[in-house]
Amino acid sequence: MPMDLNGRSVLVVGAAGGIGSVTAEAFARNGARVVAAGRPGPKLDAAARTAGAEPAALDFTDEAAVEAFFADRTAFDHVVVAAASTKTGSVASLSLADAKAAMESKFWGAYRVARAARVVDGGSLTFVSGYLSQRPGPAAVLQGAINAALDALARGLALERAPVRVNTVSPGLVDTPLYAKMDTADRVAMFETRAAQLPARRIGQPDDIAQAILFVATNPFATGSTVTVDGGGTIA
Repeated sequence: MPMDLNGRSVLVVGAAGGIGSVTAEAFARNGARVVAAGRPGPKLDAAARTAGAEPAALDFTDEAAVEAFFADRTAFDHVVVAAASTKTGSVASLSLADAKAAMESKFWGAYRVARAARVVDGGSLTFVSGYLSQRPGPAAVLQGAINAALDALARGLALERAPVRVNTVSPGLVDTPLYAKMDTADRVAMFETRAAQLPARRIGQPDDIAQAILFVATNPFATGSTVTVDGGGTIA
């Protein structure tokens, strides 16, 4: 169902990524004024141009930069944090430096935005976590822990920041540019194998996640929730 976001201001952090860029487009398509934020470069410029959004440089691993960003802007109606840069691997194989960097990016980055973001009363803050928080894998233990921490952070912030609404959208396997470095045949085979194991019998697309983000952002009764959009991966 089309949503009327005419004139609403929306910030998408991580707008250069697969989910972030499609989310920025979805908000803009429904009438919102979108700021597409992320690390400056061609990807961010292209995402902003496609969405008809304002590009904005923002490194959410830099506390001072995050605070300065929000200090210079009026309050947003909706803020979405879809950015992350993490390495995968078992606890035994992943270096502590890489593990800390992953936590610094996905969890502490979202934390910094949540701490500094100016959001109107009744507006929303949405994190993107991941179903590994509920269905951990032996080669992605850290990612599961970070996602679980984000889910918990949102629930607590829903109380602390009320009446601002805070939610998390938790995707399963989604076909994004994250997998572009894989050999094409290997990627297709991996997606086909995983799709056959899912009750939905398909791999997720970025728009599947964007729809859920718009839902929690615009539903005035949704707060403190984690909405899982994983094709049934959690129960498979």
